[in-house]
Amino acid sequence: MAEQFSADVLICGAGAAGLTLALDLARRGVSFRLVEKMTVPFGGSRGKGIQPRTQEIFEDLGILERIAAAGGVYPPLRKYGDDGSFAESDIMESTGSTPAEPYNQSLMLPQFMTEGLMREHLEALGYRPEFDRELTAFEQDSEGVTVHLCGGVGEETLRVRWMVGADGGRSFVRHALGLDFPGSSLGLRAIVADTRLTGLTRDVWHCFNQSDKARMLMICPLAGTEMFQIQAPVALDGEPDLSAEGLTAMVADRTGRHDIKIQSVSWASAYKMNARLAQRYQSERVFLIGDAAHIHPPTGGQGLNTSVQDAYNLGWKLAAAAQGAPDALLDTYSEERRPVAAAMLGLATQLLDAQKRGEMRRGREVHQLDIGYSGSSLAFDTLGHERLLQAGYRAPDAPVRTAAGQSIRLFDLFKGPHWTLLAYQCDTDGLKQRTGLHIYRFGTGGTLIDHAGHFCDAYAPKVGEWILVRPDGYIGAIVASKDVERLEDYFLQVGLGR
Repeated sequence: MAEQFSADVLICGAGAAGLTLALDLARRGVSFRLVEKMTVPFGGSRGKGIQPRTQEIFEDLGILERIAAAGGVYPPLRKYGDDGSFAESDIMESTGSTPAEPYNQSLMLPQFMTEGLMREHLEALGYRPEFDRELTAFEQDSEGVTVHLCGGVGEETLRVRWMVGADGGRSFVRHALGLDFPGSSLGLRAIVADTRLTGLTRDVWHCFNQSDKARMLMICPLAGTEMFQIQAPVALDGEPDLSAEGLTAMVADRTGRHDIKIQSVSWASAYKMNARLAQRYQSERVFLIGDAAHIHPPTGGQGLNTSVQDAYNLGWKLAAAAQGAPDALLDTYSEERRPVAAAMLGLATQLLDAQKRGEMRRGREVHQLDIGYSGSSLAFDTLGHERLLQAGYRAPDAPVRTAAGQSIRLFDLFKGPHWTLLAYQCDTDGLKQRTGLHIYRFGTGGTLIDHAGHFCDAYAPKVGEWILVRPDGYIGAIVASKDVERLEDYFLQVGLGR
């Protein structure tokens, strides 16, 4: 008799990473529980930047419109001189949206608002996080994980097939697994505080003493709120005064201005900057995502975004495994995501060094649109020649038309938990249908028309090519018509049954 499980997946931690995974599993019909040891949701602005690649993910999950409506774009940076003069510049470089990349600039929304909208959408799907439920112990075997919880409603033991640690930089799950968390302390300590204040306008991000790394002070209006976020380095020892009075004194000391008054503080934190990466992201049936797997300086707005993308990568793989895909598919999560986090740590550290030098410009490198998995074991290509896009790359968007003349985007076709197969000027009659795969054909008598040439511009396909797009929006395989039968083995590898 098959073993009975309380759920397929237990997610420990209801921050952005845990909520993304919950949303993805919910739409896939995978049973899960989402537990959080805090008694109430996180109430701070910490991860306030939503990068273009994450916007694409949020569009797929059905929450981008609400997030974009609630937030706003980053304001210009105003640098004040010692004499009170100032100069302004854009923080984020923007080259304009294109058909292939519809989102070209970072959005700002305080983390507590982003997570609140995610919880609302999750509740609409019939699920909600369980707060005041703390993981105290777990044991795993070849079939599943036995989990022990405690909290306001008492102790509980349950059995799940997989467990995911999304429980932050001090992850209990990572510690219990005995996984090393190598890296370094960057020798910096800073404060961040969400405040209401008077004396500053909301049209710019105010920056004082940018060339003095010990006295720098940044005050940013938080889009979607009436608050300002204060950021400043502080001494490595001692406890800074994070009250309204204490912050008002710090602002006056570092700016020489006494007209800026902190009226109230809704959330504040002092933290040491570290750059660390977990030794592994997986131990048998237990996985790490988000800050449990990587922590870094906040420069560049990469943390929340990398965490969301961890969950987005893992979600479809857990769903496939729950439906019978080979266990080896789950091994590709760490294979694909850990190198991305390593590169992100390097970028965040470089941006921190630039900020110390008085440079704050952020370019395309923070958008995360160029992240890919071309070295992954899931990247399959039979063509053997250089091309604009390769297996493992992000699948671009493009406006196209249906055979009936309706305008539609490729992202509309990709949206949802399925795979997508695009055939360019070739016959699809011989391909076997299977659940979870949507097939579209360009060319005479096909289902799609590249009326403006945007698909060809973005994909540069050759006649007879097949492009297979994964559920997370990356190209899984590119094959020629004569090799299409070789996709059968690939389909088995990723759990696409007939």
